[in-house]
Amino acid sequence: MPGTPHAARPDRAGGVARQAGTVLPLVGQVLPVLGEQFLAIAVGFTDKWLAGNLFADEAPLAAVGLVAYCLAFLPAVFAVPAVAVTALVARSVGAGDRQAARRFGAQAFVVGAALVVAGLAVAAAVGPGLVRSLGLPAASADLAVRYLAIVIPALPLMMLIHVGVAILRGAGDMQAGLVAMTTVNLVNAAASFALAAGVGGLPRLGWDGLAWGTFIGYGCGALVVGLLLARPATGLRPRRADWRPHRDSLRRLLRTGLPAGIDAAANSACHLTFLSIVNRVGNVDAAAHSVAIAIESLAFLPGSAFQIAAATLAGQFLGARDERRARGSVWAAAIACVVLMSAAAAVFLGFSRPLAAWFTGGAGRQPEVAALTAELVRIVAFAQPPLALLMVFSGGLRGAGATRLPAIVNFVSLILVRLPLATFLAWPAVPLPGGAVVPGLGLGAAGAWYAMAIDLTIRGLAMLVIFTGTNWTRVRV
Repeated sequence: MPGTPHAARPDRAGGVARQAGTVLPLVGQVLPVLGEQFLAIAVGFTDKWLAGNLFADEAPLAAVGLVAYCLAFLPAVFAVPAVAVTALVARSVGAGDRQAARRFGAQAFVVGAALVVAGLAVAAAVGPGLVRSLGLPAASADLAVRYLAIVIPALPLMMLIHVGVAILRGAGDMQAGLVAMTTVNLVNAAASFALAAGVGGLPRLGWDGLAWGTFIGYGCGALVVGLLLARPATGLRPRRADWRPHRDSLRRLLRTGLPAGIDAAANSACHLTFLSIVNRVGNVDAAAHSVAIAIESLAFLPGSAFQIAAATLAGQFLGARDERRARGSVWAAAIACVVLMSAAAAVFLGFSRPLAAWFTGGAGRQPEVAALTAELVRIVAFAQPPLALLMVFSGGLRGAGATRLPAIVNFVSLILVRLPLATFLAWPAVPLPGGAVVPGLGLGAAGAWYAMAIDLTIRGLAMLVIFTGTNWTRVRV
């Protein structure tokens, strides 16, 4: 199976349960995903760098921040099939049942196609109004609406990428996502710059060129994932019978994926609400928030990589009925991730100013945005260790099919901690139902980021407590 470390191949030498150790499988899973995640965030980096360097004012940079949020959360539409199919394919591969893995993959695409239709309908009905309701000034909101009107029709391509890569990950093929995101990023960077600036005789589309470059990048990435799934060597290419609705497979996909889908949708709604809290402070705060999110996403690289690896290994080891190694692989991932994200935090503290200046075309070009960005990056640096715990342990739980508790923890903390605390700390006055107004601290984006750091710390510690329990390894999927 391409991309699967020898020590984690369930079809060799008596299966995965007989292989010794968890470190080598973990390393083999993490490294390709680390590269993939870097390339995934580089898509957003490209647009933000171009917005900060090709355009003179804050409006495009503030708009691209909202756009980046939307692009980051569009995959949440496909969380139901993607999360479920990774867990179920991993269990099937761990048990040596390739037929079941193929069937789960085909049924996941069927669910994904239905979600594409629903997503496009919702975007057409309420998309522009929703974007304009998120608090950006009119000029920035109009730019965001124009961008998303070009990119949203690429939703079927995004589905093919995210669900297809999830299938391959469940089988242990971590290189697939790396290859796909390399394609997306390289094409996006080249096409966005060429179309925005009018390079080589191409039309100079300005802002719209950024969107068309992203659309073209997703198209090429979807083509690559389709070709990877079609390889006979993977044993994952669905057969005609696999595409027919299969009641038991669909039931298991929905039972495992619905809590993750609800979690993803609730997270998206809460994060967009958080964004609107910051946007209502003004363009400088919105632009600084956008740039700081891009910088903080550097720390997500090891977090996302170890999260995905923990999910895959937990699922495969539990499929092979090896609970000890399932737990051990997730603990190893958590320890390594905390170390790496703590190192990232040290970089944030020491280099926040030059990082902020790079995105804004130099500290002298947009000094207020650069200074506030550096402050936000320093605030979130202290939340990186608990964020590592949150990401890895939630990944391990989801890989085992235990998707309900992470969803509950995320939703409760976002609703009861992050959003009300961010409003109080960021705004000078907080309106209450009934017309009453209470004074806030008026700290702007910095106050919202203090609330975010507190929320991440609470959720990380809660996930640690949940993981130390025993029930998650016995969840029926």
